[in-house]
Amino acid sequence: QVQLVESGGGLVQAGGSLRLSCAASGRTLNSYIMGWFRQAPGKEREFVAGISRNGGSTYYADSVKGRFTISRDNAKNTVYLQMNNLKPEDTAVYYCAVRPYYRGSYYQEKDYDYWGQGTQVTVSS
Repeated sequence: QVQLVESGGGLVQAGGSLRLSCAASGRTLNSYIMGWFRQAPGKEREFVAGISRNGGSTYYADSVKGRFTISRDNAKNTVYLQMNNLKPEDTAVYYCAVRPYYRGSYYQEKDYDYWGQGTQVTVSS
């Protein structure tokens, strides 16, 4: 079992920045792919960013490329999402998730085994 706890969400004005953190416990994360997803009101949950086991490869949704950066610190069992130049359309509950490295897709929600409880990000215009 892996427990994930997100933090760092909040209210920010358009153009501002936030850094989300996701701390894991229960297992070390260096065998897991990690991802961030988000769900806006009335919409399905969508992929935001993913990162390989050693952090050497990262993947982003087109809507956040150039503005968001995913990173991880395996020594701290933590993954981060730095969000810059935030827009009102980034408003959502953000979730971190993990899946084993040997199967699945970075982009598919169904391939992730463990999820955090989510943290709310609200961007005002």
